[in-house]
Amino acid sequence: MSKTDRTVVRNQSYQKGGIGIRERHNERKNESYSNPDIELERSHMNVHFRSCDDTYARTLNRMIADGMVSTRGLKPDAKVFGELVFDVNSAYFDSRGGYDYAKEFFKDAFHFAEEVVGSKYILSAVLHADERNRALSEQLGRDVYHYHLHVVYVPVVEKEVRWTKKCKDKALVGTVKKVIHQISHSKKWAFTTILDADDKLRRIPSYSILQTRFFEYVRDAGFHGFERGVVGSTDENLPTLAYKIKQDTERLVLHKCLRSTSALPSGNTRTVPINASTISTDSFFFLSTSVRICRKPS
Repeated sequence: MSKTDRTVVRNQSYQKGGIGIRERHNERKNESYSNPDIELERSHMNVHFRSCDDTYARTLNRMIADGMVSTRGLKPDAKVFGELVFDVNSAYFDSRGGYDYAKEFFKDAFHFAEEVVGSKYILSAVLHADERNRALSEQLGRDVYHYHLHVVYVPVVEKEVRWTKKCKDKALVGTVKKVIHQISHSKKWAFTTILDADDKLRRIPSYSILQTRFFEYVRDAGFHGFERGVVGSTDENLPTLAYKIKQDTERLVLHKCLRSTSALPSGNTRTVPINASTISTDSFFFLSTSVRICRKPS
């Protein structure tokens, strides 16, 4: 039975002092690697969709000095770098033309990353084409390569700084003084808490929807032949039929919840328990504008 092709995106965070190892790997700055499947004679085939002119750490320092990002409120050991790694099974690309097909696919994956983390906060985006898939190569009797994309970025959120009671103009107290672009991995990928059918709180990481969003983005870009990730599940993919059933179930949940509030007087809300296994995070945010759902305090 052949292995199911699937889209995968992983999200990692790093402290400033720990990014050097990732940089040396991503940018192929080492003369040798412990991974014997990296073929440096092919490294010239790696594709940079975004190049970093300096080291990752010095580039971040420059962004801070220029006021492009703020470290306000950060602890010394804070995670100030993030890395998205986009991947699909090696066999998927091999069966569709290999290198050239992978370049087109990951170009769109890079554009997806721009939307997710902000283009100006991406330091480096490099497609690796020099890592051999040993198992598949031995199975097919020829060289097959593991194409994947590394995107290193600075996790940034917009934070409103408001005038405090110390302000002499009391009319300004509580109003927005300025908006800063704060480095914060935890706020960039904050948790949302919902109340499930058993009246238990369930925390959902916002990056758990990355699998689905990535799948939908590349599918809409014209790429097909793989399956999607599952939101709020340990399973990374869902068969097509099960996916359609899940979509229908989710629409039913939304319909029932919205109908339960339609007869309420204007401005009133009703607490509605939501089974987290039947509703996506995107739909949760939509639904929360119509009904009251328990969520993590800001």
